Amino acid sequence: MWSEEMVAAIMKPYGYTMGIVAVLVAGTTAKSLTDTFNRDLPKTNQINFLSTMMAAISGFLLLAADSLEGGLANGHMGTKGLLTAFLAAFITVHLYRLCIKNNVTIPMPQEVPPNVSQAFKDIIPYALSVFVLYGLDLLSRQFVGTSVAEAILKAFEPLFTAADGYLGITLIFGAYALFWFVGIHGPSIVEPAIAAITYANVETNFQLLQAGQHADKVLTSGTQMFIVTMGGTGATLVVPFMFMWLTKSKRNRAIGRASVIPTFFGVNEPILFGAPIVLNPVFFLPFVLAPIVNVWIFKFFVDSLKMNSFSVNLPWTTPGPLGIVMGTNFAPLAFLLALLLVVVDVAIYYPFLKVYYQQILTEEASGQPEPALPAKEEVATLKEVTKQTNVLVLCAGGGTSGLLANALTKAAQEYGVPVTAAAGSYGAHREILQEYDLVVLAPQVASNYADMKQETDALGIRLAKTEGAQYIQLTRDGQGALEFVRKQLQ
Repeated sequence: MWSEEMVAAIMKPYGYTMGIVAVLVAGTTAKSLTDTFNRDLPKTNQINFLSTMMAAISGFLLLAADSLEGGLANGHMGTKGLLTAFLAAFITVHLYRLCIKNNVTIPMPQEVPPNVSQAFKDIIPYALSVFVLYGLDLLSRQFVGTSVAEAILKAFEPLFTAADGYLGITLIFGAYALFWFVGIHGPSIVEPAIAAITYANVETNFQLLQAGQHADKVLTSGTQMFIVTMGGTGATLVVPFMFMWLTKSKRNRAIGRASVIPTFFGVNEPILFGAPIVLNPVFFLPFVLAPIVNVWIFKFFVDSLKMNSFSVNLPWTTPGPLGIVMGTNFAPLAFLLALLLVVVDVAIYYPFLKVYYQQILTEEASGQPEPALPAKEEVATLKEVTKQTNVLVLCAGGGTSGLLANALTKAAQEYGVPVTAAAGSYGAHREILQEYDLVVLAPQVASNYADMKQETDALGIRLAKTEGAQYIQLTRDGQGALEFVRKQLQ
């Protein structure tokens, strides 16, 4: 058994990172919401995002951190305080918007330097935010007897418990796949609603392990990334291998080879749109069923076999089986679970894959051509791009966008075209947007086109969105991707 000093030394990095994540989320959420509101306000009357960030953090501490002798209690500064962080940011920025939009500020003469005027302009909204949030804290302590953060956790505890049951995880993770199957990026719809629960449960599991108890919370970020979406939404880790090894179709084998590496790291758009699986009736049942069966098996391991659940957060690009083992602290049963899930997913997908590849074989045997792709322009047309063009490709998590960005960069070097491409995730683009001439939205975030158009139009930047099969074709055809860029710049 380690000494208390050793445990404290080991836990210090965690305490100063994940242990204060709610404080950081309060500030970054306020920043993002401020940027959204500023798009609708005159350029000469904008909300100061630095002020809203500071006010949101101050307000969060009022709602979540009790005073101790010489410091603050940090029990709710980690993932347990995420809901409170969202609340503090939401109230703060809306109060700022109310004040700024209606000029409820302290005006200064034009002779006063802008930075000084801004400080006075922020006094009333900052003070109002602090007073409102402090008043909310006082009301909670008066009528509930606890801080707002603790009251929120108690209020949502029945929901957390229900969500951790078989019905809850079925509805939640079934929705992931169902949305994606009809062309809507499921994680972007469902994950924001459960993020606070999943990350709080990871911290709870970690604390249970520290106390020598069973880490039994199933609904965690690790469950979502490595059990439910092992290899991407639909639990498609095994599908590219099945396309390569269990089919006789040349087309399917080629798709499998092209998809296997990205899918291994959780980027499964090449197989989703290349096969396709999305909107393909043959694959509807396995695509929705495999994630649900996976999470049922995982819950059985946790509840009945007493395997510890996920107690650490890992990058979503960690390969699924490895993420299962590492995320559960190398629990012996985790190795068996990873192998079992692979076998089960193969069994679920195989009957439907067999039907599908028979269809493809029939088409190939009859000489039926694949859908024709638009004819490529001559390489000479690419020379029309004469000035340096910076392209930003955005997707949900920064993985899928890298496929097209890499294809563009490689082709630009090959054909000597002055195009540079970078990949990013939607929502994390605002600080760098002005550096680009064209933004391309991957299929997962194409539904955000209207909102994104407001941002790009304000900066004079071109914007384009893509569809599933089109996007995958562009990632495989560098010349075609460059031609796509050229047309968007016309």
